[in-house]
Amino acid sequence: MKRTIVMLTAIALGSLLAACGDSSTAGTPTPTNAPANTPAITPMPTPTPTATPTAAPVAAPVAGNWSGTYSGYYSGTFMLTWTQSGTQVNGSITLSSPAKTFHINGTLSGNAITFGAVGAVTYTGTVSGSSMSGTYTVVTGAGGGSWSANKS
Repeated sequence: MKRTIVMLTAIALGSLLAACGDSSTAGTPTPTNAPANTPAITPMPTPTPTATPTAAPVAAPVAGNWSGTYSGYYSGTFMLTWTQSGTQVNGSITLSSPAKTFHINGTLSGNAITFGAVGAVTYTGTVSGSSMSGTYTVVTGAGGGSWSANKS
């Protein structure tokens, strides 16, 4: 019985190999209906993305009068009066303590503001609508703190 199964398996395997061998005698199939002059297909180049120019941030409008508070090394209230030309601001700040008025100038970049009185105090912060806030540093190294203001 074992010999019959082995023999049938060998016959089936031989038939399968013979069928495969007859399907391709040349080794590489050749299409029978290929056109004589097939044009070469050239792939399209991938477009290079172009950079979109970004506009410079528009300076927040701050011209006018502002009142605020400051705390830290010095604490008190202040009044700001601004004129603005694009990103440049100029004006005055009147502090309650120490009681003094300083000429100030500064710059705006988008909603970021930096201003100060030469040789006295430097202020940095952000403007959001009719309010602004940030930190101040006393130039002499005496300290600093925080500040906030609202448009009057």
